Amino acid sequence: MTLTEEIAIADAQGKRVGWRGWAALVVLMLPVLLVSVDNTVLSFALPDIALHLQPSSAEQLWIIDAYPLVLAGLLVTMGTLGDRYGRRRLLLIGGVGFAAVSVLAAFAPTAGWLIVARAGLGVFGAMLMPSTLSLLRSIFTDRDQRRLAIAVWASMFSAGAALGPIVGGLLLEHFAWGSVFLLSVPVLLPLLVFAPILVPESRDPQPGRIDPVSILLSMLTMVPIVYAIKEFAVQGLGVLPVVLVVAGIGFGVVFVRRQLTSAAPMLDMRLFRQGTFSGALLVNLLSVIALVGFLYFVAQHLQLIVGLPPMQAGLALVPGMVAMIVAGLLVVPISRRFAPRIVVPVALLLSVTAYLLVPAAVGGGALAMLVGAFILLGVGIGAAETVSNDLVLASAPPAKAGAASAVSETAYEVGAVLGTAVLGGILAAAYRSGLVLPEGLPAHAADAARETLAGAVAVSSQLPAEVAAELRTAAAHAFDAGVGITAVIGAVLVAIAAVIAATTLGGTRGTRVEH
Repeated sequence: MTLTEEIAIADAQGKRVGWRGWAALVVLMLPVLLVSVDNTVLSFALPDIALHLQPSSAEQLWIIDAYPLVLAGLLVTMGTLGDRYGRRRLLLIGGVGFAAVSVLAAFAPTAGWLIVARAGLGVFGAMLMPSTLSLLRSIFTDRDQRRLAIAVWASMFSAGAALGPIVGGLLLEHFAWGSVFLLSVPVLLPLLVFAPILVPESRDPQPGRIDPVSILLSMLTMVPIVYAIKEFAVQGLGVLPVVLVVAGIGFGVVFVRRQLTSAAPMLDMRLFRQGTFSGALLVNLLSVIALVGFLYFVAQHLQLIVGLPPMQAGLALVPGMVAMIVAGLLVVPISRRFAPRIVVPVALLLSVTAYLLVPAAVGGGALAMLVGAFILLGVGIGAAETVSNDLVLASAPPAKAGAASAVSETAYEVGAVLGTAVLGGILAAAYRSGLVLPEGLPAHAADAARETLAGAVAVSSQLPAEVAAELRTAAAHAFDAGVGITAVIGAVLVAIAAVIAATTLGGTRGTRVEH
């Protein structure tokens, strides 16, 4: 039986679920909420972390990227293990581990400790995310109900991102930065109680054997490539990034050949032969790069340049987050009337417009314009993510839902790495090259100011008032100039995503995959 025949049969046999299915959806949204809150809270906590742990610019990026880097290497493996041993079981193991490591991260005494804890969170986070999306595929077999469930799933990411700055800002104003990591404990406790009751276990009825070689190859493919991207962003082009990329591609080729020749592959490579599946993955990747990159620089601009406290900075972004949620839900009925290759590009063009507004917003100090830009970005990303995630799941038979979800989540996490590593790295490089330090600045203060904007703001408090004001002004000018360059690059990436969507996504109404 061909892959398209398997998918067609699965869609034809779909049955509508009752209240228990929707209750299970509520439970599955808890880890999604947790991960999205965690990512947004960290962006807003970064200035406070930088002031207390004093990380270098490379360590600052690693604090953010250690988590998605480990996820990127393990998602495919965990998705496949969930297909074999049970997606709910893997979800519960990941929930317990994530909560325990979050406590360790909350009390990290050094930047190195926090980086290691973030990597540990990546291990257990890799168990959480593919499980939630693949369980939706097994619970909601009716296509219309599944589309709505996926819209809720995607919107919950936005809801968490909207809630994160508010809750995180409140915590940061009253408690130490480590409190933001402790949020996971109260969120995961209800998951551990209600998931065994409401969420049915699901797995591949005919799983292949565990292939340790394929597991190792998948990690050796993803980790070197993502690490090379980070090194290139921070250090520039050198021998190490090139060697790592070549090594990652080499291991990737071996991994693909092994899957194609295996009787029971860890990852069904037939999925990638469908243009809709591959196109939806690329749209996910580029959309997340745009969203995470925007949050990375706007959080610092609002707090360190505009001077807003964390709570107010978070509230400034709430309209955009709400717009993302609303767009993700409203696109469901729209996608029934218009083809994905029309809906997604139109949505993404709104995000392109948002990025083009950023240079004027930060250069002129127009906070309202920056908020408006994020609203446009949220509408575009929210709608595009809902449709593309539905297409990814619809392109895979239910038995392979874990592996398909893992691939989708891998694209998401790699996008998160690229959003901070590439766009953040470009911003850091532009900041350092454009920073003009005041005359007579002490050597230690100059070094700190060149590292990061947070370093410049922190060291300015130790200087005479006149010199401190000159340093803050110079640092703000250099940072916002770098934001302008970064925004143009972000606009180009989103435009590329729109072109990919227009040329690869399904052409029929209702976001159904063409078979």
